Amino acid sequence: MTTDPDRVATARAMLEHLGVTAADLTGSNRPAVPTVAEYLPAVVAAASPGTRRTYGSSWRRMAAAFADRRIDAVRASDIEALMRQAAAGARSRRNSRHGRHAGEHLIAAARAFYNRAIADGYLTVMDSPAHRVRKPRRLPNTRRALTPDELSDINAAARSGGNDIVLDALLLRLHTETGCRRGGALALRLTDLDTDHALIRLREKGGTQRWQPITPMLGSRLNDHARARGAVAPTDALLRYRNGQPATYRRYDLLWKRIGRQLPWVAAQGITTHWLSHTTLTWVERHSGYGVARAYAGHTDSRGPATTTYIKADLHAVATALAALTGQPHPLATSAPMVAIVGQASTGSSFKRIDDDQT
Repeated sequence: MTTDPDRVATARAMLEHLGVTAADLTGSNRPAVPTVAEYLPAVVAAASPGTRRTYGSSWRRMAAAFADRRIDAVRASDIEALMRQAAAGARSRRNSRHGRHAGEHLIAAARAFYNRAIADGYLTVMDSPAHRVRKPRRLPNTRRALTPDELSDINAAARSGGNDIVLDALLLRLHTETGCRRGGALALRLTDLDTDHALIRLREKGGTQRWQPITPMLGSRLNDHARARGAVAPTDALLRYRNGQPATYRRYDLLWKRIGRQLPWVAAQGITTHWLSHTTLTWVERHSGYGVARAYAGHTDSRGPATTTYIKADLHAVATALAALTGQPHPLATSAPMVAIVGQASTGSSFKRIDDDQT
């Protein structure tokens, strides 16, 4: 039997007037659908600390825009309009791309919100408005490996001013040696430092943990730094301000702003801590191979060609790469390939220059 469009329109209008959806009449076992504001606390409670930090502002934006609307009443066009607002109102930063990242970030947050709703049985993937909005196409990354002279200039600028050059120098050295993320560095505790084997335990996104080689020199100075600033218990933070409080992300922002004022090219190119990681991992890949670089970065995902299953490196290989990179011996390093030792001569000098004035 052919459906009469006029009758369908009339039925939909009546259902909307009564606050009832077609799903409510199917006799399904789905729970009563909450509003966005009502459901947000459940989403936040189920999220990890990192996810809350990443998506919290976007979730609050959604709650403000759709507070009293049921989560199944939000349309794809509503999500897309909110994405446009986020992009237009994005704060201008050194590495901003005209709000493109802000828009992409909001879509990712909305999808995380609706993924929880799908898991709780309120709706299906096909019903999710967030999954029907296309993310803005990601532009090519402008990040590159720094040259030895650029790296040396950055470290010299970090030591030439500021209210805590000891902490700043340790941060730069730590990220340059390990290629770790900011979250991994700030999560370090006294118990995560093994000075006997020159290792630190990095806990990064996705709940991953790994032991990462560092030079004995850095291990000793991290230990001295932490204890001199009040770290006593094993769970006390390793990186600390002069007043004894644990360092925060704010320190990175202040550090790179200060360096950018002294080195205009740093501000112009939007150089951040990520560039240090990119520099280190690029060097390791060029001199020690892809497998070692992958282990050095702590990448454990299985995406990519099947050969990545067999391209693996152990802790000794990472320690060997570090020894070649810095020109300093490591207790876990094996004999390094001659090409890596020769290739590190010019780069190694830029690493050594940050040793001064760290204590």
